[in-house]
Amino acid sequence: MKKTRKLSRKRDQRRALLKGLAANLILRGKIKTTEAKAKEARPFIEKLISKNRKKTLNGARYAAKFLPGIAVQKLINEIGPRYAQRKGGYTRIIKLGARKTDSARMAAIELV
Repeated sequence: MKKTRKLSRKRDQRRALLKGLAANLILRGKIKTTEAKAKEARPFIEKLISKNRKKTLNGARYAAKFLPGIAVQKLINEIGPRYAQRKGGYTRIIKLGARKTDSARMAAIELV
């Protein structure tokens, strides 16, 4: 059974892509990408936010494994505390339709 989308990339490239999507979403609040990438990034980002709802060293170290320093700081100081009372569902995926050049299905992923 296939658990994740491969996104036409090898494992290390796929991980780098998810790290980049997560960092940009944390820094900007909303990003536009393909639907498959958005759906694949959602659980990764939600886990990062869940671990940083409380300011703990463990959560900070976990985030530092995947994100650059400025994104870690924003996640710990702004985004984590914002969702402290929320049980889950920190992101929203909005479908945008097909891209003109290659007809890829596009979506916007944003923090709720």
